[in-house]
Amino acid sequence: MFASRHGEASSVVSSVRLAVTLAMAALGAFVAMPSTSAHAGGFRDMSCVGTWRSFNCAERWGPAVDPYVRLVPQPMDEAEKARITARDRRWLARCRPLIAYDRYGVPRYHYAAPGCEFGVGED
Repeated sequence: MFASRHGEASSVVSSVRLAVTLAMAALGAFVAMPSTSAHAGGFRDMSCVGTWRSFNCAERWGPAVDPYVRLVPQPMDEAEKARITARDRRWLARCRPLIAYDRYGVPRYHYAAPGCEFGVGED
């Protein structure tokens, strides 16, 4: 009688493992499908991690642009170009940037005035 119940429990465990394995296979097939964008010019990124006991998936949608590219407006006219050049010259004269190598051989900037490492000027 005890052996019979052990056999039934083993059969239930095997059935649960089979169901989990099939569910994971179905999820794997879904994840393996090619990622396509829902919007023109966008992207979809889905990734999953885990084991047969637990797993986690995350999906990200967004525009297909480089998030690290910053668009800098160009100077409007000659007067603004002259103003920017004068500001840069004042910063160089005040801060006097110097590159010196630290004890590990890494080049580091050193400045003559405080705040220059943050691009702070007098204006």
